[in-house]
Amino acid sequence: MEIKLIYIQSGKEEWAEIASNLYLKKINHYYPFKIDVIKTKSLPRSKKNEKIKLEQDLILKKLSSKDYIIIFDENGKVYEGSRALSKNIENSFNLGKQRIVFLIGGSYGFSDDIKNRADQSISLSPLTMNHHVAKIMAMEQIYRSICIQKNIPYHND
Repeated sequence: MEIKLIYIQSGKEEWAEIASNLYLKKINHYYPFKIDVIKTKSLPRSKKNEKIKLEQDLILKKLSSKDYIIIFDENGKVYEGSRALSKNIENSFNLGKQRIVFLIGGSYGFSDDIKNRADQSISLSPLTMNHHVAKIMAMEQIYRSICIQKNIPYHND
């Protein structure tokens, strides 16, 4: 099984690249893990719907009908702690899918088509955050979930 994180990126930050590379190595120790960056056009706020549609089309090109899709969305399911999230992710891993794909949307979120295509929608927080913070937080929680599943001393209750 492979894990993939696809996210919309509007710019780079050195601190985020350092943290991302750290978690990339940690997760790859246990599962093949890839990051796929989607860079989109910068459009004015008045073209919000056009931007959402453009991002939708770019995301859908990277997905297979066999993928199990989990979107990170501020309106997604809120888990009562990392152990509950880990159990959910473990259940996703055990579905026998070849690839689990986590998605982080752009500044306007996901289109309805992406939301409908998703198998799950998870909230990292009810707060809105930029893509750098969301990416690192998602990667840390994926890593934490793996550690909990494998009884690796990382998570403390």
